[in-house]
Amino acid sequence: MSMDHILSLAQELGSRLTGWRRDLHRHPELGYQETRTAAIVTEHLRNLGLEITTQVGGTGVVGLLRGEQDGPTIALRADMDALPIQDLKETEYRSQNAGVAHLCGHDAHTSMLMGAAELLTGLGKPQHGNIKFIFQPAEEGLAGAKAMIDDGVLENPKVDAIAGIHMFPGLDTGTLGVSKGVAFASTDSLKLKIIGKGGHAARPQEGIDAIAVSAQVISALQNIPSRMVDPLEPVVITIGTISGGYMGAALAPEVEMVGTVRTLSAGVRSQLPSLIEQVVSGVCSSFGAGYELSYGEGYPIVLNDEDMVDLMTETSEQLLGRKVWNYIKPSTGGEDFAFYCEQVPGVFFRLGSGNADESTRYPLHHPKFDLDETALPDGVAMLSAIALNFVNRT
Repeated sequence: MSMDHILSLAQELGSRLTGWRRDLHRHPELGYQETRTAAIVTEHLRNLGLEITTQVGGTGVVGLLRGEQDGPTIALRADMDALPIQDLKETEYRSQNAGVAHLCGHDAHTSMLMGAAELLTGLGKPQHGNIKFIFQPAEEGLAGAKAMIDDGVLENPKVDAIAGIHMFPGLDTGTLGVSKGVAFASTDSLKLKIIGKGGHAARPQEGIDAIAVSAQVISALQNIPSRMVDPLEPVVITIGTISGGYMGAALAPEVEMVGTVRTLSAGVRSQLPSLIEQVVSGVCSSFGAGYELSYGEGYPIVLNDEDMVDLMTETSEQLLGRKVWNYIKPSTGGEDFAFYCEQVPGVFFRLGSGNADESTRYPLHHPKFDLDETALPDGVAMLSAIALNFVNRT
């Protein structure tokens, strides 16, 4: 099967890919609530004649294209969930669900994997080996990948490798980006309560101002990345919400904060809970305040396998006839594709979705995020060609 033929078949799906993507965009669903999306995916896979398993990890759907003979199994993954953000675009396909929108491209990921399933099924069964299509729920902070793994998505048949794709407005349409090795940061959660002592704002010496202490804590936490770990190791500590106090004429007895902690190093990640405790304890002690600290492990680091990265880049050159990919810096964003990469060799790469129209250049998670839909066939072709190259290379 020539790469030109695969690309041509993907391009023929262009209008249908756009139709699927826009329908999903109009009807976004949050993590573990993707019942409509899962039903659409299930019907599509059933019409293709694939082996189907539903309700994997909650609302996940898995399709299996089994080969004529035993061989390696590669999985292709797309995430289906949307974000709890109001869609502010002025398009006919804007979200119809108040406060929920596909602002991270998951509607496109789902559509491209539906397209890849159709393209690969149309080519017939692989001579040997299998291709597994994983439609995953709840990537946005709810660890849908882990839920699917716990439900056995990497078994029966056992998955030997996995590939995933993400739309990216920072890259031009028609180009690809990939990181060799670490690709995305670990993302852990931080919840902190500063416990002071209330009192009148006119006599602050009689109380312990939790807001004043909190300000010192927030500033002191930034000394961890700048002064307490190797400056060549990225660490991002962000306090995203803060609340406390009752009125302007009273000292706040308590302040609650929620944040995230990100790093690109597993070793540094293991140090951060104790370093944060050390800083918070020291600041609070110096002002006579107490604290309650909760540190929760979230997504691990996404570690791309070097051989899978090479397969992806070589496949793209075969498919497109030229080099359209570049190595890119790791992202300090989180991605639960990390859980798959802990189990099997994987590659997670980015597909450019930005053009000269500024509407395609809004960053991920922006209320006006949109994408260049002409990139969708390229994604289908890449996923399909990677899968075929993997099962045919042994």
